[in-house]
Amino acid sequence: MNRRVGFDGQGNDMQGNDMDKELGKNRPLGGTQVQQGQPRQPAVQPTEVRQSRARQRRMRDLWAAGAGLVAVGTAVVLGELTASLVSPTVSPVTAVGGAVIDAVPPGVKEWVISVFGTADKLALLGGMSLIIAALAALSGVLEVRRRFAGVTVIAVFGAAGLVAVLSRADLTANAIPVPVLVALVGIALLRWLIRKLEVWLPATDDAGASPAPAAEDPAGPRPRPVVAPAVEPGLAAAESQPAEPLPVEPLPVEPTASESGPARRRFLLALGGTAAVGAIAGVLASTLRGAAAVVSDVRSKLALPAAASPAPPIPAGAEIHLDGLGPLVTPNKDFYRIDTALRVPLVDPDQWTLKVTGLVEREIEIDFAALLAKPMTERHVTIACVSNEVGGDLIGNARWLGWPVRELLALAGPKAGADMVLSRSVDGWTAGTPLEALTDGRDALLVVGMNGEPLPLEHGFPVRMIVPGLYGYVSATKWVTELKVTRYADDVAYWTPRGWSERGPIKTSSRIDVPRDGANLTAGTVVFGGVAWDQHTGIGKVELRVNRGGWQQAELAPGISKDTWYQWKLGLELTPGRYEVQVRATDLDGVPQVEESTPVAPSGATGYHTVRVEVKS
Repeated sequence: MNRRVGFDGQGNDMQGNDMDKELGKNRPLGGTQVQQGQPRQPAVQPTEVRQSRARQRRMRDLWAAGAGLVAVGTAVVLGELTASLVSPTVSPVTAVGGAVIDAVPPGVKEWVISVFGTADKLALLGGMSLIIAALAALSGVLEVRRRFAGVTVIAVFGAAGLVAVLSRADLTANAIPVPVLVALVGIALLRWLIRKLEVWLPATDDAGASPAPAAEDPAGPRPRPVVAPAVEPGLAAAESQPAEPLPVEPLPVEPTASESGPARRRFLLALGGTAAVGAIAGVLASTLRGAAAVVSDVRSKLALPAAASPAPPIPAGAEIHLDGLGPLVTPNKDFYRIDTALRVPLVDPDQWTLKVTGLVEREIEIDFAALLAKPMTERHVTIACVSNEVGGDLIGNARWLGWPVRELLALAGPKAGADMVLSRSVDGWTAGTPLEALTDGRDALLVVGMNGEPLPLEHGFPVRMIVPGLYGYVSATKWVTELKVTRYADDVAYWTPRGWSERGPIKTSSRIDVPRDGANLTAGTVVFGGVAWDQHTGIGKVELRVNRGGWQQAELAPGISKDTWYQWKLGLELTPGRYEVQVRATDLDGVPQVEESTPVAPSGATGYHTVRVEVKS
């Protein structure tokens, strides 16, 4: 057989025409197999390459988002843990939340309260958590796509936290470094995790090659095997010369299973380890609140003094026993809470003082021990939030123990022309109370006890104010630390520039508690029941009307005092059908409740509470 062999310049033999056919049929080739008269074909189809790149990019982005969540989440939790140890009253999260509360328009605040009620702060924290999570995931994706882009997001986030912390009235020097620490830790963790991710899933350029492959062949890209075209017998001399090789296209380099496995494990271990640290820090932050533990322990051991003026006995028949009707005296655990404190201030009674300043003959300062030594007054008083909608539950009745505010003000001696007392909370919140309401003989108290026990932390421990006849936003300052005697013309309280009225007197109101709106009832006698209130004036009567008919007077239980709500009930004979039932109250001065419906802003809601029921046979 006539056989001639040449070389392709790369050490591969090129045989004559007879062997070409055999090789073409039987010899497997890596890369592209070139035969006479046929163009070269790519080893990997472009569509497959693009799909592979897209899958890898999506996987990188998903893991990068997870890295961002873990890095930022761990940093935030570590910041809260640090704050709980060095700055219990101010942390980055509570500072940002407080700034949000301060900044939102009144209409938004009212909408949140109307939707979430006393869970408004939980809703705010939930919303903040979602926003933080979204920004954290975004920072991870940006960082893996462009170095330092995600880091910039975290830096901006940290700067916002610092500004919020600096804006809080209860700021301490220890609180200032915490948001900076959160940002630095978040940046360091993000860069660390992203570097490990890039080793496992390196980025690909537009040509599909990795800019920094995990490993490369030391001999460089492997050439594609080449089968030389057949030669004529008379060209033997030319065949002995090396043939010019065809162009070689390198294949996209991807880490092999042996290369990516360890890198993947290292990334996942780093991610899981960081998340575990965050979880442990979260548990510590929630359980090792040193200041909270101290204050709670002090409160639990505090013995309240006996009242020099005890609360009058509750009159017989004052509480109506009707299924669905709440108790006459609201338990502490069920008492509503509306304030601007995202985290309950922790005030050590041993460190607490109350100052009387402003337009007074002499400034007064009193500590907790001195306050407890004063002759205490105990009274039942109902308080309500101005944000309470018609028929709402932002109202409660409790037995309060405290020292009359008028006696403290008498020691200071208010000057002529003063008409307002600006009370200030430890967290900077303020309320503007008419001076007259604190000195006219009503039971306005500096409260230390609630329903026979020290004030709960969330209700103002160690000291708060209670003023009958006024909405809480102008009177019921919790964690009170200062009373500034001043003028309405010279000072404004927290809610006044936010669209609320200055003085906030309670409006005559009533509510149907039983049956509930939308109830399905059985024909016959249906007993309706509820409460009515007009603190410091008192309720004279309560009436119901059915389907806009005539008013029918309800049975009104005797009130504890004119400073509390009154319970009422009325049985109505109802046949099958649909009914609209409304209630109205009239105060002891003979002034009926306002029928016109108005919103809570700027001075409290008005209108008749209405329920609609269906009666079946």
